[in-house]
Amino acid sequence: MPTIRGKSLKATAYDIAEGYAVVNPLFLKPLDNNSLKGLYHEIMKVQVEIRGDKFPQGDTRAIRWRNTRLQRLNSAAMVIKNFARERRIILV
Repeated sequence: MPTIRGKSLKATAYDIAEGYAVVNPLFLKPLDNNSLKGLYHEIMKVQVEIRGDKFPQGDTRAIRWRNTRLQRLNSAAMVIKNFARERRIILV
């Protein structure tokens, strides 16, 4: 099972959502093709999981936190897609 900096891909995806890790080309450069694909798929799974949680009606702070997590995951997915496209890696 691939790991990134000693953590599983799932744990890394949660770290990205929480804001503990930032995805940029320097972060992705040492990853091999399988790790890159795995991280992308785990990010997509975490996004689906967050969207599947019950929506916090009326709680402005919780809504903002949910949207911030989704935004971090979405931007990380876009960075990974562009990085993979430059390296001609198919993520699907």
